Amino acid sequence: MSFLLFAVTALHVLILILLFVATLDKSWWVLPNSESVNIWNECLMDNQHQNWTCHPVSDSKWLHGVQAFMVLSLLFSSLAFIIFMWQLYTMKRGSLFYATGIFQILTAVSVFTAALIYTIHVDTFQQGRMPGGSYGHCFVLAWLAFPLALVSGIVYIHLRKKE
Repeated sequence: MSFLLFAVTALHVLILILLFVATLDKSWWVLPNSESVNIWNECLMDNQHQNWTCHPVSDSKWLHGVQAFMVLSLLFSSLAFIIFMWQLYTMKRGSLFYATGIFQILTAVSVFTAALIYTIHVDTFQQGRMPGGSYGHCFVLAWLAFPLALVSGIVYIHLRKKE
């Protein structure tokens, strides 16, 4: 049982790390010349002065939706971890971790929604402004966090507290 608790806790911490990096790092879209765009700022290399120029991305409502859902996923996952630790020490024997599982599934739904919105709208955002490019590692981490959070939530729902 202690190995299972360790594995579930390690998986949850891994999901939190993935979500933090995906939300805060600056590589959702990478251009051919190593310029990158994230969900918070649009950073482009100024070839004339050889430095990065970053501007807030404030004109697209769908990008605000991506930002909101990524922040929600972080909040849900953090809350799920706190609830898990609280339930681990205060719940009576034989009880299930329903609250933790539900919040972790909400995490999965939030990160899925954010990544899906970005996938659908990134072409209209990049079209004409920055030709070429590909998805960056933050986008991949967001999609990777989705199934891990979903599996984690299902495991929490089926997990019983034993002594």
